[in-house]
Amino acid sequence: MRPCSFHPHLTPQTSWKFLKSGHPRQQFQPPVPRRETKKQSKTNSSSVITALDMGISDEEWERLQKALNWPGPDQLITQLNLTTSPVHSTFSVVEPKNSYKVGENISVIITARDHNKSPKTYGGDFFKAKLFNSELKASVYGEVVDHRNGTYSVVLLLPWEGQAEVSVRLEHSSEVVQILKKYRDSSITRSHYNGHFEGPGPNKIRIREVVECNLKWGGEGSWRKRNCCCEYKDIKTGTQWQCERPNKLSCDKLVHHSMGRLENPLNPVERQIFTTKLANLAIPGDKQVINVLPDTAGNGTTERCRSGLTTPVPEGFYFKDVWKSFACNTRQFNSTQMGNCLKNKIVYLLGDSTTRQWFEYLEKYVPGIKRMDLHTPRTGGPLMAVELKNNIIIHWRPHGVPLRFTKMLITDLHYISNDIDEIAGGPHAVVVFTIFAHLVFHPITFYVHKVAKIRESVVALLSRAPETTVIIKSGNTAGLKDIFQSDWYAMQLNTVMQKMFKDIDGAIYLDVWQMTSCHYLLEDVHPGAVIIANEVDMLLSYVCPT
Repeated sequence: MRPCSFHPHLTPQTSWKFLKSGHPRQQFQPPVPRRETKKQSKTNSSSVITALDMGISDEEWERLQKALNWPGPDQLITQLNLTTSPVHSTFSVVEPKNSYKVGENISVIITARDHNKSPKTYGGDFFKAKLFNSELKASVYGEVVDHRNGTYSVVLLLPWEGQAEVSVRLEHSSEVVQILKKYRDSSITRSHYNGHFEGPGPNKIRIREVVECNLKWGGEGSWRKRNCCCEYKDIKTGTQWQCERPNKLSCDKLVHHSMGRLENPLNPVERQIFTTKLANLAIPGDKQVINVLPDTAGNGTTERCRSGLTTPVPEGFYFKDVWKSFACNTRQFNSTQMGNCLKNKIVYLLGDSTTRQWFEYLEKYVPGIKRMDLHTPRTGGPLMAVELKNNIIIHWRPHGVPLRFTKMLITDLHYISNDIDEIAGGPHAVVVFTIFAHLVFHPITFYVHKVAKIRESVVALLSRAPETTVIIKSGNTAGLKDIFQSDWYAMQLNTVMQKMFKDIDGAIYLDVWQMTSCHYLLEDVHPGAVIIANEVDMLLSYVCPT
């Protein structure tokens, strides 16, 4: 693949696309942005982001805003005792019965109350719900519906025989979500990055300088430093990166990139409301055991795993630590079956450390596969593993900046859309990408821009090579529940990705959010081994469906 070059002060160039003649293939055409757009999103007091900036149409931006809409207080809440309390909020099972049958549902009502025990009158709380059985290592995700009046409801499927219990957690109060939204939609910097400049100096001494860098997005850009600035623009995506100007070296001497400091923007009142002591706590409620009897009809699926399937809720459930999907007929793969499935395949895993976990899992279990020494960081990559007998090649590469990784060569950081443009595709090619964990620090309008560019590249790839397997790995839940990496951020990014790709014929959306949200392991941005095993089984079920 050709590396994405970084040069200071690049100007846009014309990009030419050549289409081969042949039989026409009906495909999704991304909405064309119009230059006369009026729909805007504020990122700071001096600049706005338009649908044109994001690379989408006004109509699509309106649909995305509707999907992302999140209710909350109609006035600023500055007292902790008026926020939602995990101690006084409760849940109850509606009209519980002595027993149920597999495949039936139960309904749960959640009532939010503040620290004064008063019922809340508006919505916006971020609750998570699941049904579980610890002994059976069984669990299933439940989607919480906000009625915008302080009450919430959940419908939970009963997918296994035996006993089950309901669990509801308050991840964030509605007041905290409003704080999250405020800083997500603003240009206030929460994550900083380092640019490492190197070049020759006098007497053949190597000069090294480290400066702060960040994204440039909207108007004058959301980040300015006293000695501004070296600017770097990717020609194909239009993404702009800027670094503080080094004292001795010129802008073209940028060699490495690394994560920098985090900056907490919360004011004293927000710090009091946004206390981690009240985040991600179970709320009290009905603790009676639910008895589930067998049902001869069953609740599985024989649907072949393929593109074009919708993601149901729930998408599946765990039973004895094995994920059973309701979307399609997934199966478990042993080492030999993994090797047979990937025979004569080239797998491209693009994104972040969560797709690297997939690489490491395949590296561990595919018989005979060996990692090549590319002289790159073991966790930073890029990475490559090969198995010569069965002609298996697996690549992993992190996406381009912004990225919170350890020190890496800037030339090794490619934008996903650019990498996809370099893939020929075909029945032997499997392209997997994810982009969420490192984008939660930046405005959602920038994320829409990134997804729009990736979508263009995916549409082009499937046009030139329709038999290519393209899989989108959703974001997963994480362990941190703070102003930097809340699951609320990731959930909103998942909404954008799912909505923007829902009409792309040939693209598969693999929902790992539900798989990490309901599992008994503590949530972590890097899911545990048993979850990764089930995720890879899902991946292979789409690569080699039955």
